[in-house]
Amino acid sequence: MSATPLTDHDIETLLSQPTPGAIETARRQEGDGMVLGVGGKMGTSLAVMWRRALDVAGKKSTKVYGVSRFSRPSAKAELEKFGITPISCDLADPDQVAGLPEVPNVQYLAGQKFGTDSAPDETWIQNTVVPSLVARKFRASRIVVFSTGCVYPFVPTAGDGKGATEQTPVAFLGEYASTCVGRERVFTHYARKYGTKQLIYRLNYSVELRYGVLVDIATRILAGEPIDITMGWFNLIWQGDACARALQCLEHTANPPKLLNVTGAEKLSIRAIAEEFGRILNRPVKLTGTPAEAAWIADASESIRLFGPTTVPLPEMMRMVADYLQAGGKLLGKPTHFETRDGKF
Repeated sequence: MSATPLTDHDIETLLSQPTPGAIETARRQEGDGMVLGVGGKMGTSLAVMWRRALDVAGKKSTKVYGVSRFSRPSAKAELEKFGITPISCDLADPDQVAGLPEVPNVQYLAGQKFGTDSAPDETWIQNTVVPSLVARKFRASRIVVFSTGCVYPFVPTAGDGKGATEQTPVAFLGEYASTCVGRERVFTHYARKYGTKQLIYRLNYSVELRYGVLVDIATRILAGEPIDITMGWFNLIWQGDACARALQCLEHTANPPKLLNVTGAEKLSIRAIAEEFGRILNRPVKLTGTPAEAAWIADASESIRLFGPTTVPLPEMMRMVADYLQAGGKLLGKPTHFETRDGKF
């Protein structure tokens, strides 16, 4: 266990270490790149990895723009230290979107999840209206559109089934999932209208030291709080691997848009993860509920075929999370609500 926790800068440096695949994509990249929603929990890691991959590939003059409202002004300076060019923009404002520079490579991470239940109107604006503005602005770009595994229905967890595939019809399990289907539909509409090459990046769940299902479970154990295992099973992927795959997806955009599940190869038991954390943390584990027969799990076979296995195994993730929490590391304060089965966030 480390004596002092890693700083945010340390963590971003860890998460943004480019993989060989990300570097090769950067080497072949033509033109500048842009991360829309760079201020979110994953946007900074992705932008910094992109910058580092381009540098390693010998493309130091290629720009990576980071676009956000930047409600925290210091975030701009932090991005600049990593070599990102920050741009302040409210993506819900048509005039501001129209003023963004034209770039051939776009990563779209903007959206809203938390607070959906209390302000569904704002979620619909962010997850469906903003995509319409972005899709029209960047009609000539290739776009990786971040989505979620929550667009799928619950699927059976028994047996060897790996979960929903890209061919599984979408569902509308709650307000958030419905807006995410809406986001996909809006981008797909404009892809058809303008011939834009896109990839719909269905991610679940990305984890790091300050955020994610592993952090939620370990935090509750440390606090002596019960863990609801009704959801039963889930998927995860290290955020660094998720960022690398997103960058590589720029070379797999297509028209019509390609759908791609991105997560780890395994479906994981919430009970087993909690019990293992109990051993690592040397704390008792309180469990509530009975695992349901179906859950939000996704089959990532296609992304693994394209990009190979993930680089950070589950035991390593769990050990890093445990060390960070025991050292008093600060969190992002955004629980995943992994136990939610009614779609309310």
